Amino acid sequence: MKSNYDKQSLLNIFVIVLLTQLFLFSCESSPPPTGPLFLPEGFESTVFVDEISETTRHITVSSEGTVYTKFKKTSEEGALAAIKDIDGDGKADELIKFANDTLIKGYGYATAARIYKGYLYFSSELAVYRYKLEPGQMVPQGDLETVIIDDHPHGMHEHIGKPIAFDDKGNLYVPFGAPSNTCQSPKRTPLQAGMDPCPELKNHGGIWVFDAEKLNQTQAEGKKFATGIRSIVGLDWNPRDQSLYAVVHGRDDLFRLWPDRYNSWESALLPSEEFIRIEEGDNFGWPYCYYDQIQEKRVLSPEYGGDKNTIGRCAEYKEPIMGFPGHWAPNDLVFYQGDAFPSYYKNGAFIAFHGSTNRAPYPQSGYFIGFIPFKNGKPTGDFNVFADGFAQVDPIINVRDAVYRPMGIAFGPNGTMYVGDTEKGRIWSIRFTGDKSKFGEANLTKMEARKQLSHIRTPDFEKDNLSDTNISEGQLIYNKYCMACHQSDGKGASGRFPPLNKTDWVIGNKERLVHLMLNGMQGPIEINGENYNGIMPQHSFLKDNEIAQVLTYIRTHFGNTSSSISTEEVAKYRKTNSKK
Repeated sequence: MKSNYDKQSLLNIFVIVLLTQLFLFSCESSPPPTGPLFLPEGFESTVFVDEISETTRHITVSSEGTVYTKFKKTSEEGALAAIKDIDGDGKADELIKFANDTLIKGYGYATAARIYKGYLYFSSELAVYRYKLEPGQMVPQGDLETVIIDDHPHGMHEHIGKPIAFDDKGNLYVPFGAPSNTCQSPKRTPLQAGMDPCPELKNHGGIWVFDAEKLNQTQAEGKKFATGIRSIVGLDWNPRDQSLYAVVHGRDDLFRLWPDRYNSWESALLPSEEFIRIEEGDNFGWPYCYYDQIQEKRVLSPEYGGDKNTIGRCAEYKEPIMGFPGHWAPNDLVFYQGDAFPSYYKNGAFIAFHGSTNRAPYPQSGYFIGFIPFKNGKPTGDFNVFADGFAQVDPIINVRDAVYRPMGIAFGPNGTMYVGDTEKGRIWSIRFTGDKSKFGEANLTKMEARKQLSHIRTPDFEKDNLSDTNISEGQLIYNKYCMACHQSDGKGASGRFPPLNKTDWVIGNKERLVHLMLNGMQGPIEINGENYNGIMPQHSFLKDNEIAQVLTYIRTHFGNTSSSISTEEVAKYRKTNSKK
């Protein structure tokens, strides 16, 4: 039992921490906005928080109007923030960072923030947690509780995000993403057939359902609800039709892996990002099939003998209710139930398209908030562009060119919409200030025109191709196998693909670099002070001279001035490679 002196000491510490957080917030929130959002006529946006150093992923709002955001990068100050607009002007007045419990596992790929029955639920890559919320308190006062822990021996892997959704019967839905692109072994290897049947489907590539209020559940205690789903980051329960919905990331690398069947234009557009309605027992066909939104049908994957047109076994699998262009990265999904927006939006779906990283040599695409109108449980038409201007550039050649990338969507009790960004940690508040009774097609016209911008429209096969025409063999290999992740400027993508410029991994030890090319790498890594968690596929299929050419290219470009690597050196280091 603690003494009164100990209690007073703890209280003093808490007050100091609170004042420190408020001071840091005042520093983080003061800079002015650098560019407007484009919204339908009648809507207005305000910069709610200009910058949070840990940046943000998903957000949620309590019944008292406190905005909770899960950080992209957990810091010593915590994994979440509680934010409050006290005077109702659409701008935050208080921000307190919290949740620095050492039990929180993961490296920043958080994909959940939801409030359910008075608890704040959130996720890391490896678990789902919750805190009890107390009336009148911004920051939870109780202990951290673990709801679901991923006990699978694979641990960290691709597509490990854990978005969550609750139904009205006490169930919690959690995806366990596929640990590979298309069930190849080795992963992401050109012309490599997929495993058939795919053993990964036993514990991954689907959605499991759990008791929403039971603690310390393992995956084995849940029930598989649906399967054949590669990667979900946006998941929501639609109370209107009592159904579960998700937006799904389609597979990658059609051109890189199968250049005999796909060109780079097809690889930029395909396959579809899927909007799916999920019922118990559904199978959506991963890894055997993918959805082609251009042909509007599910077709056989090349790893399983597909030729871009053959349907085959894909006729057995459920199709999406809508297909979006490839690689838009739909990372949040929220069905709108409020009355503050015009009735056009009632019961419809808002989707945050975080934006592509792997569309090169064509411009990157996405980076906006879309809206899908619904009626009687079905979309009534094509997607709308609801909010745009996050990237602040067009065309977006490399992913880091985008100033902001929308990620989290949430609605407050007063009807305010909040949108969070992953690059600088900005959060916007959006309100409708027009006349709801007069809202109609005219209000949407200017947003429809934005579909002609290069980050949304279908790229022209020739005019939008950004490839150089006179390049070295090393750059040709780089463009084919490396550029989709590391980008044409070599700067990579925040949190996923490390930069190649001025890092010891590239300009340092040659033998280590050759072994990295041969073996690949997966899992968390820190480069120049930033954490990354992705996969570098093995490239042992490349010839010695090809590895020498591409490594020489990256060691002498992107601001690097290191020495070249010879074919003889690659052959020598291949022999010293310890991985079989």
